[in-house]
Amino acid sequence: MRLYRIFTAVSMRQEVKGKAQTRIQKEKTATIFAAALSIFSAQGFRGATLDQIALEAGMSKPNLLYYFESKEAIHTALLGNLIETWLDPMRALNDDSEPLESILNYVRLKLAMSRDYPRESRLFANEILQGAPRIHQFLSNDLKQLVDEKTALIQRWVQAGKIRDVDPVHLIFSIWSLTQHYADFDAQVHAVLGTEKDPYPDAEDYLVTLFCRMLQV
Repeated sequence: MRLYRIFTAVSMRQEVKGKAQTRIQKEKTATIFAAALSIFSAQGFRGATLDQIALEAGMSKPNLLYYFESKEAIHTALLGNLIETWLDPMRALNDDSEPLESILNYVRLKLAMSRDYPRESRLFANEILQGAPRIHQFLSNDLKQLVDEKTALIQRWVQAGKIRDVDPVHLIFSIWSLTQHYADFDAQVHAVLGTEKDPYPDAEDYLVTLFCRMLQV
């Protein structure tokens, strides 16, 4: 599974007691991340406990604490990995790409991530709703720098007449909100559409049409 590979990639960046992890330690770390994601996405940061995460991971609490010193350390590591994965499609926007198709592809990718990783999206949304206490520095530094870079790119496309004149920052905000809605408000979406209805095919058609009409010259 791609999700397992993502967790494993995170675990490979972790160090236990100042030493590189063994294969077994990497597997244990990946198990902890998978368990923590399940608990955090269901209980939120405040409602989750180390005991719940340990039980979900099938290990003792002291064993869990061998890998991570606190609940916050696990949560922060999960968020760090999520953010990197979440921002990869935005980083792909560049001067060499065709403007309209690149933006529409970004919309498609963001929607697909909501479909494939709804728990991760809700984890991020919960952190933001709490005031982003664990990632505020990242948001105001790294994220802002990336958004500034991409808004400048979009503005160049506007000035070149390649897309319609839109506010680049609010365009990005719109893409985030309209795609992540399907993960963060999954219960609402299915309450309206029915539990058997897959909202994503129609959502992709609608959002691509919406942004195409908004941006196409």
